[in-house]
Amino acid sequence: MIFTFLIVFLTFNAPDNLPEKSVNETSESLSGAQSIYQELNNKHLPFEAFEMAYNGWLKLKDSVHFEKNIITLVDFSQPSTHKRFFLIDIDSKSVIYQNYVAHGKNSGMLNAEKFSNIANSNQSSLGFYKTGETYYGKHGLSLKLDGLEKGINDKARERHIVIHKADYAEESFIKKYGRLGRSFGCPAIPSANYQFVIDNIKEGTMLFIYHPKATYIKTSSILN
Repeated sequence: MIFTFLIVFLTFNAPDNLPEKSVNETSESLSGAQSIYQELNNKHLPFEAFEMAYNGWLKLKDSVHFEKNIITLVDFSQPSTHKRFFLIDIDSKSVIYQNYVAHGKNSGMLNAEKFSNIANSNQSSLGFYKTGETYYGKHGLSLKLDGLEKGINDKARERHIVIHKADYAEESFIKKYGRLGRSFGCPAIPSANYQFVIDNIKEGTMLFIYHPKATYIKTSSILN
């Protein structure tokens, strides 16, 4: 009789399968990322980078209200001699643009290794951003960015971190110097199809700057 009571008591007080639900939700998210990644069929785009970008987009899209289902992914795990700037159309499951992108001059030479949210650091900042309005500056048409992660990139507008074109982001610079030139922290890209990039991502799409840096991954409120 006592044994039967204990079984009933333990069953009644068992958790409502919350861990199982959490695992299932994660599994669905991962399978979605994997499915789209396979259709992208781009060997230059690491799955880990896309997975983080996609899962972040899923988490943010309702609260941040992105205007288009386009993810801009900057993969700073790759050297600047690689075409590590990707425009990913989630609806068509395709990479609609890929090219070079420069990192901040104090982030590293060939590879970006150091990142900062501090003004005048001349370093790139990792994490999730929302694109803002365009303007014309010393580099011509430029696109403002708003960092979405406090303490990681939320000073982007204050630091004038924008997407712009630059001569030092061209392939000709690589051929001459063995790497791209570097910015003051902006993700600068080549002039080819530049207008296409700006038109597709301006005024409310998500940008994710990736690097497998443990400190960022552990402290990001969006990834955790």
